[in-house]
Amino acid sequence: MIIRIVRMTFQEDQADAFLAIFNASKKRIRGFEGCLHLELLRDSHQKTIFTTYSHWESEAHLNQYRDSELFKNTWAATKKLFADKPFAFSSERIDSVII
Repeated sequence: MIIRIVRMTFQEDQADAFLAIFNASKKRIRGFEGCLHLELLRDSHQKTIFTTYSHWESEAHLNQYRDSELFKNTWAATKKLFADKPFAFSSERIDSVII
């Protein structure tokens, strides 16, 4: 499983526009083959910073999504709203501690 984290900083007046894009596409993203989990997080102190947190069956599934028209269209609309470059990375879970 791949965990994908993307941190995005938006222009002051574009946070609502991003939320509209995300809300319009979130069910299709979550329904994309190989997507196991999708969350949107907002920084608790800087309201223009959002993070997507998603789980993918494999890197191949993530790459299929990144090559899809859904991603290309969503990302094209989203990146116009940025105030800074996004920060993205993929990780693999090593351990999970449950008490």
